[in-house]
Amino acid sequence: MFKLGIIGTGAISHDFIHAASLSQEYQLAAVYSRRLETAEQFVKNYENIALFDDLTSFLQSDLDVVYIASPNSLHYLQAKLVLEAGKNAIIEKPAVIHPAQWQKLGELAQKQQVYVFEAARNYHEYSFEKIATFLKDKTILGAQFTFAKYSSKMPDLLAGKIPNVFSHHFAGGALMDLGIYPIYAAVRLFGKPNTAFYKSQQLDNTIDLNGTGQLIYPSFQVTISTGKNLTSNLVAEIYTEDGTLTLNGIEFIKSAVFQNHKGETVKLPLKRAPHQMLEEAVAFATIMKGENDHYPTLLTDTLSVHETIFTMRLDAGIHFEEEYHASLT
Repeated sequence: MFKLGIIGTGAISHDFIHAASLSQEYQLAAVYSRRLETAEQFVKNYENIALFDDLTSFLQSDLDVVYIASPNSLHYLQAKLVLEAGKNAIIEKPAVIHPAQWQKLGELAQKQQVYVFEAARNYHEYSFEKIATFLKDKTILGAQFTFAKYSSKMPDLLAGKIPNVFSHHFAGGALMDLGIYPIYAAVRLFGKPNTAFYKSQQLDNTIDLNGTGQLIYPSFQVTISTGKNLTSNLVAEIYTEDGTLTLNGIEFIKSAVFQNHKGETVKLPLKRAPHQMLEEAVAFATIMKGENDHYPTLLTDTLSVHETIFTMRLDAGIHFEEEYHASLT
């Protein structure tokens, strides 16, 4: 089993630990937090976990892989330290704030003979493999992908505070947090778009609350909608010359139904995993064990996603505090 370390003590880290445990591929071994009291509170329901408030000591401990779920703007530098320490790195999305950072992490991982992954869970869903196979012989005319969910941090924002998820210092916003899922879905199914556009409702710090964009392919477009100050219950649709494939969503998919132009329907045989992060945990373990040769494609697709997000941010005028340094670090 892979000895797992955790950086970041939010709820999503508990979710990944649960999925990692279900996979039977990982054993939680250590947790890092800037405050030891926070780490102690985080592990109260786990046993025999080493706790650290010093990152250097944490990375010198006996770990195989580190899951990073700190604020967005900290991901790159922490991942770089993890890789330099000879550990595999799983970085919660968004892994980086500039495409050049992902390229550098990939090169560093190769040099250190370890792996780096972005934890964008929907990319690894078995459902997408079934959907891609179904669409293989069809001519795509377009798609509509939406992921918008009202943030638990909205009351703080409305009260005049700036939570991390809405901070330009921490590279927050709807596109970076939730918009990455529909973009991953598009890249997984259709490849990298030629270009992309994004228009959004923004705070004074330029961070987007919600927005709509288009991914431009040679013969069709994919409309992307996302938001953190609203919730959408819309399904996802993929349009083909033969009919429309309707998905219940673009992540943790449980149903996909194709209806042709005669009204006849076909239901794809999908089976949703017992945990929404389980399939990614298994995929990462399989690659680290050398049982899957998909890693080069994964690196390329992740770069395509971040190049697309960067293009969309520039179009909307969304800027982060460390924007200039991000491309050079």
